[in-house]
Amino acid sequence: MSLQAIIFDFDGVIANSEPLHFRAFCDEVATRGIQLTETAYYTDYLGFDDAGAFRAMAARNGVEWNDAEIARMVASKAERIEFLERNVSVLFPGAADAVRRAAAAVPIGIASGALTHEIQRTLAREELSSLFTVVVGADQTRASKPAPDPYLHAVELMSVELHTSIQAGKCIAIEDSVWGLESAHRAGLVPVGVAHTYSADALLLARFVIPSIEQLDIQRLKSLLSE
Repeated sequence: MSLQAIIFDFDGVIANSEPLHFRAFCDEVATRGIQLTETAYYTDYLGFDDAGAFRAMAARNGVEWNDAEIARMVASKAERIEFLERNVSVLFPGAADAVRRAAAAVPIGIASGALTHEIQRTLAREELSSLFTVVVGADQTRASKPAPDPYLHAVELMSVELHTSIQAGKCIAIEDSVWGLESAHRAGLVPVGVAHTYSADALLLARFVIPSIEQLDIQRLKSLLSE
């Protein structure tokens, strides 16, 4: 089989924005009397989209936030993220070059738990937008990771945009978390890990794990489908 596409996660793979998301979550829940620790964020909440993370925090802390309140929190947190990102590059070292190498080889996309406009804002600032065939954010699917929906939707959209049948089993997913790898695996993609956020030992569903995105080897990815 030949490689048809590479679909990247965003936060934790291309963008080193998880620390900013942690700070924004901390600021938001602190106004409601909840102290969020770094350990809790990375252990319990990182795999959720924003709304899912707030719901999980509420359940863990014995409070109730209705849908309207959670929507306000998501919007407020998004404003905080935009402020934290101003005038700085949030990309991992070598991420832009890795994206360009991938785009030169096959069509590429994004399937992320971040909001679409947050992803597009960063890509535009880094002059990478034109390289991606599709960008799927958490606001575009019914369920977020670890559900397969983000990757299934990305494959579906790529088929439409490229006017050809893209098969999930001929696509590589690049992920940094257990939740993301599970999502890709359940959608039928070939999962590859990046040890930015968690150690390689934690990324058990990955076919292999690279230490950082700058070490992305396109030929090695292509060889996975011939094994």
